[in-house]
Amino acid sequence: MDERTFASDMVMNGEPIIQAEHLTKKFKDVTAVDDVSFTVGKGETFAFLGPNGAGKTTTIKMLITLLKPTSGRAFIDGLDVVSQATIVRSRIGYVPQLISVDGSLTAFENLMLMARLYDIPHAERRQTVERTLAFLRLDGQRRALVKSFSGGMIRKLEIGQAIMHRPHVIFLDEPTSGLDPVARRDVWKHLLELRDAFGTSIFFSTHDMEEADEMAHRLVIMNRGTIAAMDTVANLKAKTGKSSASLEDAFIFFTGENLADGGNFRDIRRARQTARRLG
Repeated sequence: MDERTFASDMVMNGEPIIQAEHLTKKFKDVTAVDDVSFTVGKGETFAFLGPNGAGKTTTIKMLITLLKPTSGRAFIDGLDVVSQATIVRSRIGYVPQLISVDGSLTAFENLMLMARLYDIPHAERRQTVERTLAFLRLDGQRRALVKSFSGGMIRKLEIGQAIMHRPHVIFLDEPTSGLDPVARRDVWKHLLELRDAFGTSIFFSTHDMEEADEMAHRLVIMNRGTIAAMDTVANLKAKTGKSSASLEDAFIFFTGENLADGGNFRDIRRARQTARRLG
Protein backbone atom coordinates (compact mmCIF):
# COMPACT_ATOMS: atom_id res chain seq x y z
CA MET A 1 0.00 0.00 0.00
CA ASP A 2 1.22 3.52 -0.81
CA GLU A 3 2.53 5.20 2.36
CA ARG A 4 0.39 8.29 1.82
CA THR A 5 -2.74 6.18 1.26
CA PHE A 6 -2.03 4.33 4.50
CA ALA A 7 -1.51 7.62 6.35
CA SER A 8 -4.75 9.00 4.93
CA ASP A 9 -6.68 5.91 6.03
CA MET A 10 -5.25 6.28 9.53
CA VAL A 11 -6.13 9.96 9.99
CA MET A 12 -9.61 9.56 8.52
CA ASN A 13 -10.61 6.94 11.10
CA GLY A 14 -11.25 9.71 13.65
CA GLU A 15 -13.30 12.89 13.60
CA PRO A 16 -12.41 15.24 10.72
CA ILE A 17 -10.57 18.44 11.52
CA ILE A 18 -12.27 20.19 8.56
CA GLN A 19 -15.79 19.53 7.34
CA ALA A 20 -17.33 21.48 4.45
CA GLU A 21 -20.98 20.94 3.56
CA HIS A 22 -22.33 22.32 0.27
CA LEU A 23 -20.23 25.49 0.49
CA THR A 24 -21.24 28.09 -2.08
CA LYS A 25 -19.99 31.63 -2.60
CA LYS A 26 -21.50 34.08 -5.07
CA PHE A 27 -20.28 37.55 -5.98
CA LYS A 28 -23.30 39.21 -7.59
CA ASP A 29 -23.94 37.07 -10.71
CA VAL A 30 -20.68 35.12 -10.47
CA THR A 31 -20.57 31.83 -8.57
CA ALA A 32 -16.96 31.47 -7.43
CA VAL A 33 -17.53 28.28 -5.40
CA ASP A 34 -20.46 26.03 -6.21
CA ASP A 35 -21.77 23.39 -3.76
CA VAL A 36 -18.41 22.11 -2.48
CA SER A 37 -18.33 19.35 0.15
CA PHE A 38 -15.32 17.50 1.63
CA THR A 39 -13.64 16.48 4.88
CA VAL A 40 -10.01 16.59 6.02
CA GLY A 41 -8.65 14.27 8.68
CA LYS A 42 -6.54 15.19 11.67
CA GLY A 43 -2.87 15.10 10.72
CA GLU A 44 -3.65 14.87 7.01
CA THR A 45 -1.94 16.80 4.22
CA PHE A 46 -4.75 17.80 1.87
CA ALA A 47 -4.44 19.66 -1.43
CA PHE A 48 -6.74 21.77 -3.56
CA LEU A 49 -5.37 21.43 -7.09
CA GLY A 50 -6.60 23.67 -9.88
CA PRO A 51 -5.83 26.64 -12.12
CA ASN A 52 -6.00 30.26 -11.02
CA GLY A 53 -9.68 31.21 -10.81
CA ALA A 54 -10.87 27.69 -9.97
CA GLY A 55 -12.22 28.72 -6.54
CA LYS A 56 -9.33 27.52 -4.38
CA THR A 57 -8.58 30.80 -2.60
CA THR A 58 -12.26 31.64 -2.15
CA THR A 59 -12.84 28.28 -0.47
CA ILE A 60 -9.89 28.81 1.86
CA LYS A 61 -11.14 32.29 2.79
CA MET A 62 -14.51 30.84 3.76
CA LEU A 63 -12.83 28.17 5.88
CA ILE A 64 -10.64 30.68 7.72
CA THR A 65 -13.60 33.03 8.41
CA LEU A 66 -12.52 35.84 6.03
CA LEU A 67 -15.52 35.31 3.73
CA LYS A 68 -19.04 34.35 4.76
CA PRO A 69 -20.54 31.58 2.61
CA THR A 70 -23.55 32.47 0.50
CA SER A 71 -24.90 29.07 1.50
CA GLY A 72 -23.65 25.85 3.05
CA ARG A 73 -21.69 25.31 6.25
CA ALA A 74 -18.15 24.55 7.32
CA PHE A 75 -16.61 23.39 10.59
CA ILE A 76 -13.05 23.52 11.90
CA ASP A 77 -12.41 21.15 14.79
CA GLY A 78 -16.19 20.91 15.22
CA LEU A 79 -16.64 24.69 15.36
CA ASP A 80 -18.87 26.57 12.93
CA VAL A 81 -16.76 29.02 10.89
CA VAL A 82 -19.55 31.61 10.87
CA SER A 83 -21.16 31.50 14.31
CA GLN A 84 -17.94 30.57 16.17
CA ALA A 85 -15.47 32.50 14.02
CA THR A 86 -13.42 33.93 16.91
CA ILE A 87 -12.70 30.52 18.39
CA VAL A 88 -12.00 29.07 14.94
CA ARG A 89 -9.29 31.70 14.38
CA SER A 90 -7.52 30.56 17.54
CA ARG A 91 -7.33 27.00 16.18
CA ILE A 92 -5.92 27.77 12.72
CA GLY A 93 -2.91 29.31 11.01
CA TYR A 94 -2.93 30.93 7.58
CA VAL A 95 -0.16 31.65 5.08
CA PRO A 96 -1.57 33.74 2.21
CA GLN A 97 -0.24 33.78 -1.32
CA LEU A 98 0.86 37.42 -1.11
CA ILE A 99 3.69 38.41 1.23
CA SER A 100 2.49 38.90 4.81
CA VAL A 101 5.69 39.90 6.63
CA ASP A 102 7.10 43.41 7.09
CA GLY A 103 10.39 43.81 5.26
CA SER A 104 11.39 46.81 7.39
CA LEU A 105 11.37 44.66 10.55
CA THR A 106 13.72 41.90 11.63
CA ALA A 107 12.68 38.26 11.74
CA PHE A 108 12.49 38.48 15.54
CA GLU A 109 10.37 41.64 15.41
CA ASN A 110 7.93 40.14 12.89
CA LEU A 111 7.36 37.10 15.10
CA MET A 112 7.13 39.17 18.27
CA LEU A 113 4.45 41.31 16.65
CA MET A 114 2.50 38.19 15.69
CA ALA A 115 2.89 36.81 19.22
CA ARG A 116 1.16 39.92 20.51
CA LEU A 117 -1.63 39.60 17.95
CA TYR A 118 -2.18 35.98 18.98
CA ASP A 119 -2.32 37.17 22.60
CA ILE A 120 0.47 34.84 23.68
CA PRO A 121 1.15 35.70 27.36
CA HIS A 122 3.88 38.31 27.77
CA ALA A 123 6.06 36.01 29.87
CA GLU A 124 6.02 33.37 27.12
CA ARG A 125 6.49 35.54 24.03
CA ARG A 126 10.29 35.66 23.79
CA GLN A 127 10.62 31.94 24.41
CA THR A 128 7.91 31.21 21.82
CA VAL A 129 9.61 33.42 19.22
CA GLU A 130 13.02 31.88 19.88
CA ARG A 131 11.57 28.36 19.68
CA THR A 132 9.87 29.17 16.38
CA LEU A 133 13.05 30.65 14.87
CA ALA A 134 15.02 27.57 15.94
CA PHE A 135 12.41 25.21 14.47
CA LEU A 136 12.65 27.01 11.12
CA ARG A 137 16.50 27.21 11.28
CA LEU A 138 16.24 30.99 11.17
CA ASP A 139 17.71 31.70 14.60
CA GLY A 140 20.95 32.84 12.96
CA GLN A 141 19.03 35.54 11.09
CA ARG A 142 16.88 36.74 14.00
CA ARG A 143 18.29 40.29 13.83
CA ALA A 144 18.41 40.58 10.03
CA LEU A 145 15.91 42.77 8.21
CA VAL A 146 13.40 40.63 6.34
CA LYS A 147 13.84 42.71 3.17
CA SER A 148 17.27 41.05 2.86
CA PHE A 149 15.78 37.52 2.98
CA SER A 150 15.51 35.12 0.05
CA GLY A 151 12.08 33.94 -1.09
CA GLY A 152 12.44 30.65 0.76
CA MET A 153 13.40 32.38 4.01
CA ILE A 154 10.42 34.72 3.69
CA ARG A 155 8.05 31.78 3.24
CA LYS A 156 9.53 30.00 6.26
CA LEU A 157 9.11 33.12 8.37
CA GLU A 158 5.47 33.41 7.24
CA ILE A 159 4.95 29.79 8.27
CA GLY A 160 6.52 30.68 11.61
CA GLN A 161 3.98 33.48 12.05
CA ALA A 162 1.15 31.04 11.38
CA ILE A 163 2.27 28.31 13.80
CA MET A 164 3.31 30.27 16.89
CA HIS A 165 0.08 29.45 18.70
CA ARG A 166 0.27 25.72 17.78
CA PRO A 167 -2.77 25.65 15.47
CA HIS A 168 -4.67 22.44 14.85
CA VAL A 169 -4.67 23.12 11.11
CA ILE A 170 -2.60 25.38 8.88
CA PHE A 171 -3.93 26.75 5.59
CA LEU A 172 -1.48 27.68 2.84
CA ASP A 173 -2.48 29.41 -0.39
CA GLU A 174 0.07 28.57 -3.12
CA PRO A 175 2.79 28.06 -0.47
CA THR A 176 5.75 27.71 -2.85
CA SER A 177 4.70 30.03 -5.67
CA GLY A 178 7.79 31.74 -7.09
CA LEU A 179 10.30 29.61 -5.17
CA ASP A 180 13.14 27.66 -6.74
CA PRO A 181 13.18 23.84 -6.26
CA VAL A 182 15.69 23.94 -3.38
CA ALA A 183 13.69 26.54 -1.45
CA ARG A 184 10.48 24.64 -2.15
CA ARG A 185 11.90 21.43 -0.68
CA ASP A 186 13.14 23.31 2.39
CA VAL A 187 9.71 24.89 3.00
CA TRP A 188 7.99 21.52 2.75
CA LYS A 189 10.58 19.90 5.00
CA HIS A 190 9.54 22.23 7.81
CA LEU A 191 5.83 21.81 7.09
CA LEU A 192 6.08 18.03 7.29
CA GLU A 193 8.16 18.27 10.47
CA LEU A 194 5.38 20.41 11.94
CA ARG A 195 2.76 17.85 10.96
CA ASP A 196 4.75 14.94 12.35
CA ALA A 197 5.72 16.69 15.59
CA PHE A 198 2.34 18.15 16.56
CA GLY A 199 -0.24 16.34 14.42
CA THR A 200 -1.06 19.59 12.60
CA SER A 201 -3.26 19.16 9.55
CA ILE A 202 -2.01 20.87 6.39
CA PHE A 203 -4.46 22.25 3.83
CA PHE A 204 -2.81 23.81 0.80
CA SER A 205 -3.90 25.09 -2.57
CA THR A 206 -1.67 24.72 -5.61
CA HIS A 207 -1.58 24.63 -9.39
CA ASP A 208 1.73 22.74 -9.25
CA MET A 209 1.15 19.12 -10.28
CA GLU A 210 4.46 17.93 -8.83
CA GLU A 211 3.81 19.58 -5.48
CA ALA A 212 0.35 18.02 -5.18
CA ASP A 213 1.64 14.63 -6.33
CA GLU A 214 4.51 14.56 -3.84
CA MET A 215 2.94 16.09 -0.75
CA ALA A 216 -0.77 15.33 -0.53
CA HIS A 217 -2.38 12.40 1.25
CA ARG A 218 -5.54 13.23 -0.70
CA LEU A 219 -6.48 16.00 -3.04
CA VAL A 220 -9.41 17.74 -4.61
CA ILE A 221 -9.31 18.67 -8.27
CA MET A 222 -11.06 22.04 -8.52
CA ASN A 223 -12.34 23.37 -11.83
CA ARG A 224 -14.57 26.37 -12.44
CA GLY A 225 -15.72 26.54 -8.83
CA THR A 226 -16.69 22.89 -8.44
CA ILE A 227 -15.04 19.67 -7.32
CA ALA A 228 -14.25 17.57 -10.37
CA ALA A 229 -12.72 14.72 -8.36
CA MET A 230 -11.48 13.89 -4.86
CA ASP A 231 -9.34 10.91 -3.79
CA THR A 232 -5.79 9.83 -3.08
CA VAL A 233 -3.28 10.65 -5.80
CA ALA A 234 -2.82 6.97 -6.60
CA ASN A 235 -6.55 6.35 -6.95
CA LEU A 236 -7.07 9.40 -9.17
CA LYS A 237 -4.33 8.21 -11.49
CA ALA A 238 -5.75 4.69 -11.54
CA LYS A 239 -9.20 5.93 -12.53
CA THR A 240 -7.81 7.23 -15.83
CA GLY A 241 -7.29 3.64 -16.97
CA LYS A 242 -3.68 4.36 -17.97
CA SER A 243 -1.00 2.08 -16.55
CA SER A 244 1.50 4.90 -16.01
CA ALA A 245 -0.81 7.89 -15.68
CA SER A 246 0.50 11.18 -14.33
CA LEU A 247 -1.47 13.58 -12.16
CA GLU A 248 -1.79 15.81 -15.21
CA ASP A 249 -3.43 12.89 -17.03
CA ALA A 250 -5.86 12.60 -14.12
CA PHE A 251 -6.62 16.32 -14.20
CA ILE A 252 -7.42 16.20 -17.91
CA PHE A 253 -9.44 13.01 -17.45
CA PHE A 254 -11.71 14.58 -14.81
CA THR A 255 -11.96 18.11 -16.20
CA GLY A 256 -11.41 17.74 -19.93
CA GLU A 257 -8.95 20.65 -19.71
CA ASN A 258 -5.26 21.30 -19.34
CA LEU A 259 -4.38 22.94 -16.02
CA ALA A 260 -2.74 25.87 -17.82
CA ASP A 261 -6.04 26.74 -19.55
CA GLY A 262 -7.63 28.15 -16.39
CA GLY A 263 -7.42 31.52 -14.69
CA ASN A 264 -8.30 35.05 -15.64
CA PHE A 265 -6.07 38.08 -16.19
CA ARG A 266 -6.34 39.32 -12.59
CA ASP A 267 -5.46 35.93 -11.10
CA ILE A 268 -2.53 35.38 -13.44
CA ARG A 269 -1.18 38.89 -12.78
CA ARG A 270 -1.41 38.36 -9.03
CA ALA A 271 0.43 35.03 -9.25
CA ARG A 272 3.21 36.60 -11.32
CA GLN A 273 3.52 39.54 -8.92
CA THR A 274 3.93 37.09 -6.05
CA ALA A 275 6.57 35.16 -7.98
CA ARG A 276 8.54 38.34 -8.65
CA ARG A 277 8.38 39.44 -5.01
CA LEU A 278 9.57 36.06 -3.73
CA GLY A 279 12.10 35.49 -6.51
